[in-house]
Amino acid sequence: MNDRSALRPRLLAVLGAALLLTSCSSAGGDDHRTTDGRASHWGKDMGAPEASAFMKVAVPKSATEVKGAVQINPQEDIYLLSFVTDEKTAVGVAEDLRPEKPLRTRNQDLPAPTELFGHLGLAEPQSEKGVRWAGVCPPCVGDSRRSEVQWIEIHVLELDADRTQVYVQAF
Repeated sequence: MNDRSALRPRLLAVLGAALLLTSCSSAGGDDHRTTDGRASHWGKDMGAPEASAFMKVAVPKSATEVKGAVQINPQEDIYLLSFVTDEKTAVGVAEDLRPEKPLRTRNQDLPAPTELFGHLGLAEPQSEKGVRWAGVCPPCVGDSRRSEVQWIEIHVLELDADRTQVYVQAF
């Protein structure tokens, strides 16, 4: 593999994250207008089952506090899924996404929270101390299960010795 082909997946992942952060509106209200008048809104009756189906992320049977939503946008819809499970299961969900790097903390250059998970009554994962993160462009890593997903990221936050909060976001 030459240097250029090794750089391509990383570049696409960074570009995907940047697009997600710059194209998303604040989740404070139900209707957000773009400069050309098109609106984004939260999908009515669209929750965890729809988000899980789009992401191809199975909610563990033992999970509690399962929440989900879909923000309908003029360009890319954003799918949110959150649940509480044990640490081992949370790490397994992250590994199943096939990220190039394992879960890790981001200590520098943290993106501004996009205020999406607030719609679910949760704090934004980027603002939580000790949260670990991984992200991936499924088509870039050849994940045919998620060929319709351009970018997916997971945040994992240990709540206590037995409970870990999982946040998954995709577009």
